[in-house]
Amino acid sequence: MNIKKLLLITSLYILTYSLFAQTEGNGIVSKYKLIKPVSENKLNFSGDLQTQTAGLRTDNPLRVMVIDRAKNPVPGIAVVFQKVSFQYNDNVFGITDTLVYTNDEGIAETYVIVGNNEGEYEVSAELKDFPESNFLVYKLFARKTNWVFILSIGLIGGLGLFLLGINMMSDNLQVSAGEKMRSILSKLTNNRFMAVGIGTFVTIIFQSSSATTVMLVSFVHAKLIKFRQTIGVILGAGIGTTITVQLIAFNITDYSLLIIGLGFIMSLFSSAQVKNAGKSILGFGILFYGMYIMSQSMYPLRSYTPFINSIVALENPVIGILVGTLFTALIQSSAAFMGILIILASQGLMSLEASIALLLGANIGTAITAILASIKTNREAKKVALAHTLFKVFGVLIFVWWIPQFAEFVKHISPQSIIPEGDFNALTETVPRQIANAHTLFNVLLTGMVLPLTDKFALLIDRMLPVKEEPKPVLETIYLDNSLIKTSPLALSLAKQEVIRMGKLVQDMATDIIIPFLIKKTDIIPGIEQKEKEVNFLRDQINDYILKITKENVGKDQVNEAFQLLYTVKEFEQIADLISTNMIDKAKSWCAMDYEFSHDGKNEIIEYHTSTQKQICRAIEVFAEVNLEKAKVMKDKYRKYRDMAIALEKQHYERLREEVTESISSSKTHLELMSMLRAINGHATNIARILLKWGNNEIK
Repeated sequence: MNIKKLLLITSLYILTYSLFAQTEGNGIVSKYKLIKPVSENKLNFSGDLQTQTAGLRTDNPLRVMVIDRAKNPVPGIAVVFQKVSFQYNDNVFGITDTLVYTNDEGIAETYVIVGNNEGEYEVSAELKDFPESNFLVYKLFARKTNWVFILSIGLIGGLGLFLLGINMMSDNLQVSAGEKMRSILSKLTNNRFMAVGIGTFVTIIFQSSSATTVMLVSFVHAKLIKFRQTIGVILGAGIGTTITVQLIAFNITDYSLLIIGLGFIMSLFSSAQVKNAGKSILGFGILFYGMYIMSQSMYPLRSYTPFINSIVALENPVIGILVGTLFTALIQSSAAFMGILIILASQGLMSLEASIALLLGANIGTAITAILASIKTNREAKKVALAHTLFKVFGVLIFVWWIPQFAEFVKHISPQSIIPEGDFNALTETVPRQIANAHTLFNVLLTGMVLPLTDKFALLIDRMLPVKEEPKPVLETIYLDNSLIKTSPLALSLAKQEVIRMGKLVQDMATDIIIPFLIKKTDIIPGIEQKEKEVNFLRDQINDYILKITKENVGKDQVNEAFQLLYTVKEFEQIADLISTNMIDKAKSWCAMDYEFSHDGKNEIIEYHTSTQKQICRAIEVFAEVNLEKAKVMKDKYRKYRDMAIALEKQHYERLREEVTESISSSKTHLELMSMLRAINGHATNIARILLKWGNNEIK
């Protein structure tokens, strides 16, 4: 077709449209009207916006319905299909039947052979014998022969950007709100309503209900909180993840690059708060840009019959729930899966009924992550994962029988499109928001149903996983959890608990080591040596764990806290080394001798050992509570104990001058023992010193 013919057809098209507009404006209204038909059982029933490989016939026909003024279908009406626009220098584009009469359902249909060039093609439909009637335009798209490969690249890359955006948002929100989140979790109580609020807040920060539940599994395993305290948090986590989905449902993909640019500019600021906020916004923009890429990549699927048939099959609740469960378990993010559903809906490829079955499955799939995380934990922690799973399964078993009614209710409460109901574009505009609302309603209603029954659920889970004695390995960490390393405030809290545990082991060693010197029995020494092995093990594990934390995106305050933890570990470990390396050997030698301390000498050793024990106890308290006042008291006590040691040593020399037999024979051991206790006192006090410096921001 040459350019002159193309210009002629275009002119006729414009002229015809103008004439029709004028006749309607002059009050001449046709008794028949053309519409694009829709079907409850088939997506895109009209055949508009189909995509086909260049040079091939469309998989589905173009369908037009003729209705009268009462909106009843009219059979036997002649409909003319014409080519309107096509790609330059194309000689393949054609219509199989240009004149078709409507059937008993008032529908006329024809197939189209798209052109051999990639791009957009248009076909018009109008009534042959009623020129005053309206006409319709159908758009068709010719795709490249390698479209499957291009689609796969777009889907994989878009999904990668989507997940990257979620992770960036999560990581930087955790840095910004991490301290507040740690404070909130530390105040977790048995108030179920407060627990729901905490679960919602934490999940908004994490951008993942799975991550929240995994954190709860870790905390219960570490005995920081009790299983029953987590039930409300689990329910709140389900609500929290719906916030992300609601944001995704907003159609702001056109502004994603602007959001990315704004976030990048903010990330260049020197202020840590602005920088972290900028990175969160940057992640938000990347998330929507990933959605845009996936959306564009999925466009050819609008008319790909095998894919459409598989989507229709998902309206079967059993199939939909299974697919939703498996896919969510695979990508370990219900928000990401819901985002994919919303993208499909925005392309007209997903009905609300099919999406409800899928989102029910997604809610079960999100529990798989917590189950996997609980495999190597204690039974109390396993109860958290089991509770999460039971809640979701309970909700699905209730809602699965009411999917049609639930869908109607969601449609009723969701915003309506200004486009006439039943139009394909109306579906692409309204269904994404309906999916987000259905997800929110499911989790809110589930919380409302389960919250009054939390005690009964807890009893059920206790019976399913009764408490039993579990063999403990000789060397293990109780609190450290690698799954929380990216959540630096919480990970540092766990590391601190492990350091406190290490300090108590050292305190026990210091308590026991004096016994061989007083009663000359070595039975207790193997226990001290075993504790020393545990201390060394904990030192290595804690140091490695803290170094991993500092390699993540952490703020200055968290770096300082990590330094304080490492310094405290070093001081506790040096006390343990003094006991195991020097004092144990000295105790064994002392027990092998026939010597005894003098009565006064023994009392002096007991007195100074008691003061050393008190100082270690204070060090643990100061470290645990971050109490600067107690730290100052410790420094004052150290000076007092230093003077005491000098006074006691002077008294020992007085006994030597008086030639007290026991003092002469035990002098070397007495002085060495007092010296080692004094060194232990100093290491314990160093923990208070570093805390005072850290508290006054003197650490650089």
